[in-house]
Amino acid sequence: KVGTYAIESTTVEVIDSVADYAELMQQIFDFDKIRELFKKGFKVRFDSMSAVSGPYAKYIFETVLNAPAGTVVNAEPLEDFGGLHPDPNPVNAADLVKHMRGGEYDFGAASDGDADRNMIVGKKIDVAPSDSLAIMAANANFIPAYSKGLKGVARSMPTSAAVDRVAESLNISCYETPTGWKFFGNLLD
Repeated sequence: KVGTYAIESTTVEVIDSVADYAELMQQIFDFDKIRELFKKGFKVRFDSMSAVSGPYAKYIFETVLNAPAGTVVNAEPLEDFGGLHPDPNPVNAADLVKHMRGGEYDFGAASDGDADRNMIVGKKIDVAPSDSLAIMAANANFIPAYSKGLKGVARSMPTSAAVDRVAESLNISCYETPTGWKFFGNLLD
């Protein structure tokens, strides 16, 4: 249960990480504009791949942003990821790709097991997972928190060099690190 608890000489605070994350995202993105987009009929399909992003995505999309129920699929985290491999690519997220190619949705996305990698798919257009960072960096100025531009970008080996070219065109630094969150964390320090 959410709250603050005293256990002997220690204080423990139990938080609602989903609500806290949603609050943080509202400081970064313009949720009012996104809600308006959904009101106009923009359809999104987000596949959480039965991994950790499910409760967060479902709450943000379907509760906070008022997207239709069912916008987020495979939202319940499962130990075995529903028998599928939670790596967002056209093979492992074939159901998402099928729905996007059918033209029913305007935007699709999937995230991996720990939600640190993603795949984005446009209406009848595939984006290579290794290129998604380049697309996001090239358009970051449309996100309120990054309206003044990015200070730099970082990528690991699986990410394509397209982001290097975007960084060059934006005149910002681009760093390449070994794969793993701990290496990216060092850049933030």
